[in-house]
Amino acid sequence: MNKTSKILLVLMAIMTTLTLWANHPWLTRVYEYRPAPGQFINTLPVCRVGEPVDSVLARCHRSICGYVDTVTQSIHGQVVTQIDTVWTPGMITLGGYGGYVIVAFDHPVVNMHTWDFDIMGNAFVSEQEATGGSSEPGIVMVGVDADGDGVPSDGDRWYELAGSEYGHPKTQHDYTITYYRPDEGKQRTPSATYPDLIDTTYIHWTSNDVDPDSTSGYMSRNIHHMQPYWPLWLQSEDQLTYHGAKLRCNAVDLGGTEGNSYFVQYFFDWGYVDNLPNHPYRQPGVEGFNPGFKIDWAVDENGNHVNLTHIDFIKVYNGVNQYCGWLGETSTEIAGGIDFHPDAEIPQIQPGDVNDDGVVNISDVNVLIGMILTGTSGIPAADVNNDGSINVSDVNAVIGRILQ
Repeated sequence: MNKTSKILLVLMAIMTTLTLWANHPWLTRVYEYRPAPGQFINTLPVCRVGEPVDSVLARCHRSICGYVDTVTQSIHGQVVTQIDTVWTPGMITLGGYGGYVIVAFDHPVVNMHTWDFDIMGNAFVSEQEATGGSSEPGIVMVGVDADGDGVPSDGDRWYELAGSEYGHPKTQHDYTITYYRPDEGKQRTPSATYPDLIDTTYIHWTSNDVDPDSTSGYMSRNIHHMQPYWPLWLQSEDQLTYHGAKLRCNAVDLGGTEGNSYFVQYFFDWGYVDNLPNHPYRQPGVEGFNPGFKIDWAVDENGNHVNLTHIDFIKVYNGVNQYCGWLGETSTEIAGGIDFHPDAEIPQIQPGDVNDDGVVNISDVNVLIGMILTGTSGIPAADVNNDGSINVSDVNAVIGRILQ
């Protein structure tokens, strides 16, 4: 076989492999990584003092994103090049409450009205308690690139995927926490309660918790993780503030006595990252225990369901402010993500066809008025003038379309 034939064979192999997926099924982009302080910070991923943000994002990318690798080999005397999707078995931590990462695929994730995607963590089942183990739930936000600039920005719209705890009376939907950068040179002292802890007042925090006894506290440093817990590339920032929903604490010490603690973090039913063992884990006797996430769970800031055709960005943040003795703070970990339908196409929306019957008429006006009166949002066809809200201007726009 001459050189030209070999080159053509390689190109054909590449094109054949590329047709398997028009879109990449794994996460491919990390737009922002802003973890809260925590015991795995600066190790998952490894980071250095003064490291540029782009370098930190690149480390995150290598840890949680798939990548395309070209493999060339000889098969029956012919040189064949294949493009394989390689899963990188890494992980990043989000630290304490509020720490987050914003990621995306190389394409929009289409709402198929079923299990649309999954973001993996490192949760596992306890040997002593089947309904819990290591569960560090992260809340999922989904973003739509409303301004069309291809990156998460102020002009975009974000919605929460309402998991099983969204309506729980102990879920606080307007929670804010601020961490204060510690003095790394101060004396470390053991805790009388937990002798393995070398500094119980390491990182101070304050919050607006509805429980007056939980409006301030400390993130302890433990003897198992001695590196700085404050993100090293954020040394110029004296405070880190995070805002979102806070889930109820899910940890119980089943040991019950000093020196014999055995913490179990109980699983929430569904809807959170790093809450349940990864897909396709099944709880005994319960089918479909952790099959991923549905875009249909999306709600707006008022808790109203929104009907999204697709999403462009995914944000995951730690939803629990909880400390578990010698185990340290509860910190959501991310170990990658997958779109279950990477080649699905976004359905075409006819502006004004609010009831989705294929035509724009007086019925759509009636439905639209009802949406305005009830505060319903998130139906793309209802935002006729594409200004980001549904109001009387959209009613006028629909009437204008009918009269055309």
